[in-house]
Amino acid sequence: MRTPFCVKSYQLILGMLAGSMLCVSACKSTEADIQRASAEDKEQYSGGDNLTSNDLSDNAFGKQANNITFDEGVLFVVGNSLFQSNWVTAPSSVTSLDGLGPLMNQSSCGGCHFKDGRAKPPATETATLNGLLFRLSIPGTGVHGEPVHDPVYGEQLQDKAILGVTPESSVRVTYQPVSGQYEDGTIYTLQKPVYELYNPNFGSFHAGLMVSPRIAQQIPGLGLLEAVAEQTILSFADETDKNKDGISGRPNYVWDVVNNKTSLGRFGWKANVATIKQQTAGALQGDMGITSSVFPASGLSESENELYSSLPNGGSPEISDEQLNKIIFYVQTLSVPVRRDWTDKDILRGKYLFSQLNCSGCHIPKMQTAGTHTVSVLNNQTIRPYTDMLLHDMGEGLADNRPDFLANGQEWRTPPLWGIGMVKTVNKHTNFLHDGRAFSLEEAVLWHGGEAEKSATDFKKLSATDRVSLIKFLESL
Repeated sequence: MRTPFCVKSYQLILGMLAGSMLCVSACKSTEADIQRASAEDKEQYSGGDNLTSNDLSDNAFGKQANNITFDEGVLFVVGNSLFQSNWVTAPSSVTSLDGLGPLMNQSSCGGCHFKDGRAKPPATETATLNGLLFRLSIPGTGVHGEPVHDPVYGEQLQDKAILGVTPESSVRVTYQPVSGQYEDGTIYTLQKPVYELYNPNFGSFHAGLMVSPRIAQQIPGLGLLEAVAEQTILSFADETDKNKDGISGRPNYVWDVVNNKTSLGRFGWKANVATIKQQTAGALQGDMGITSSVFPASGLSESENELYSSLPNGGSPEISDEQLNKIIFYVQTLSVPVRRDWTDKDILRGKYLFSQLNCSGCHIPKMQTAGTHTVSVLNNQTIRPYTDMLLHDMGEGLADNRPDFLANGQEWRTPPLWGIGMVKTVNKHTNFLHDGRAFSLEEAVLWHGGEAEKSATDFKKLSATDRVSLIKFLESL
């Protein structure tokens, strides 16, 4: 039986045009405008002094932090090796890397985050999924406010399996064209994805099943975001829109399994994870079927566990705390690429427009990390991530209609923009938003709705020259 699910998406949140008298349709940046948006001191160092890399090659996302000790450098190298290594089916001669599956999406962290970067959707309807996964839930909330998993297929659809085991389901991705027009008459066409889950192999999907596609994001800079003080993030919130700018970001509070308490969500497309440790262990369990001290259970549903619990495993847990901590340290200390051409006249004009359209209302350009993180190089850094790490309503066009803790079906976390201009170099594509539906940064802007709809509308009013300048600015990040 075929069960279609049409799910919608997100990325690059643009804010509102804050009550100005600016006529955007005639927005031509003057020399005075550009001077107001002049390059700031050290603006090119997006990751601060300690986590900005000058490597602009296709390895730009894989560079370690500056100023780490020799021993920390060894941790980074070993963590990198574990991140890239393929896990294998148990039993094997490589006991430190066995226990894969039985159901899974990938066999390594790097399989989704190729070169520590961003994945893309499949190129054809039935191509193999590499870095695009599907969260599953049914109506209701769990004891800690979390989504309720599908009783048969669990929290995440696993489209791959080890030898002798049947994957959960097949997935088909097709696109419907959505056309629009700029004020100057230029026509554009976006692609709206349609997701079909078919051939369910363990029984029918739940009648109320909610499905959310999630593309793997690039990972440099995550440690710095973990090091930002909670109060700094909360200072960006304006849940009731007291300043009347149309932006009402709010925090997501989630269950922190590491610290056994409710904490501020920072990571994931809906800010549904509190720590890098939980994010890493969750991916090992959900994507690869690898158990850990954080998630000691297999992640299989009750019915799946009845079928496969007798299969060999890689131990209890399958990844040691020593291995897990090395991967975590690696993720925490990946540097952000340095900005390119940040003093270029067109890019400065784009920076000015970014501010005038109030894109910076959600994509906060600059903040400071606190001085309390256990990894010392992350502390007291001036960073430029272009995010507020808060939830924003992005409208029906990008909705997945699946709640996640406090996040409703139209809300998404503001994604950091640092490094997005290097995705083409590193990952050889320009797919953006939470399911990769935008095939360029320009398309990502055009998909914005909800709190960002006025900014997207005003972007359409810009001259072609100014549109190019704004995109050039984004590409410089």
